[in-house]
Amino acid sequence: MFRAPSGCFDFQEQIHRLEMVEDTGEPSPCVLVLARSADMEMNELSIALAERGIRMARIDVDRCLDLALTIYTDTPLIELDRWLLRPLLVWRRHFELTAMPVDPRTISGAYALDQWGTVAGWLTERTEWAHVNPARATGHLNRLTQLSDAAAFGLRTPRTAVTTQPGRSRPGGGQCIVKTAGRHLVEPRPGVQHGLFPRPLDTSRAGDVPETAPVIVQQYLAADTELRVFVVGDKLIGYQVDKYDPAQLWVDPDNVAVQATEVPPALADRLLALARHWRLQVAAFDLLVVDGEHVFLEVNVNCDWRWFEHRAGCTDVSDAVHEWVAVRFGELLAADRGR
Repeated sequence: MFRAPSGCFDFQEQIHRLEMVEDTGEPSPCVLVLARSADMEMNELSIALAERGIRMARIDVDRCLDLALTIYTDTPLIELDRWLLRPLLVWRRHFELTAMPVDPRTISGAYALDQWGTVAGWLTERTEWAHVNPARATGHLNRLTQLSDAAAFGLRTPRTAVTTQPGRSRPGGGQCIVKTAGRHLVEPRPGVQHGLFPRPLDTSRAGDVPETAPVIVQQYLAADTELRVFVVGDKLIGYQVDKYDPAQLWVDPDNVAVQATEVPPALADRLLALARHWRLQVAAFDLLVVDGEHVFLEVNVNCDWRWFEHRAGCTDVSDAVHEWVAVRFGELLAADRGR
């Protein structure tokens, strides 16, 4: 179980609230982020963009109930608090409606969830501005689609089944891992997240005992090591991850060894091709290394990288993300001024 704070940690939001920035009265071109307060990657991005003179604005799902927001549907402008903004690049990360501090069993709570779900969905699909990992392309990118696409691009994948009766399934005929078909985290109460971690299939359980929802049962492969490879634009940044348990990354992170590593050229070509196919600009691939061969597990669109950097003692992904966003914003700003 994890608790996610809901305070404001965004540098640019703070300085604008304190009126430390002059209001010119003109719409400010900006990067618009839809996230939650605990998204530390976006908190860090806010500082990095401020250093480059780029405005970043933010809508956090756990702080949106009292937000002064007006969206103009006939022009690509929004008014956030008292600031008139013109988003050029929109990035939706961790904007999960379950984090909204309302009770969905009440009329007011159900209403707020439905309205914000509709508006946030429209913001992240509006065609007047550019998007990072556009929802129209990635909305269908579940783990099962990922596996079939990865195999089509020449990557090895574990034997996999989806079932409500995991005791009856043995893909590959040996040991298996049970995973969620959906997200790794559920949030039954706003701000309180519960992890749903991969676990070995219990071979002693009766085959006719069903799960309440379909799960993934996947062939267990004894790996030499694991890789997490971040893609940022056309750049790949790899980390070798050594752990003794599939869930250790979440339940015992201090004993997970992480070190920067080179991504082999053949693997890099396939991962970049997949990222382009899925229209991903910033994402993370998880792979096993089994007898020297790379086995695709999944891609994480809303990937977090600061923990891996902290463990490896570097800031390579942060530097690449900040530079990519700044360069992309500059391209969009130049195109906008040329209209």
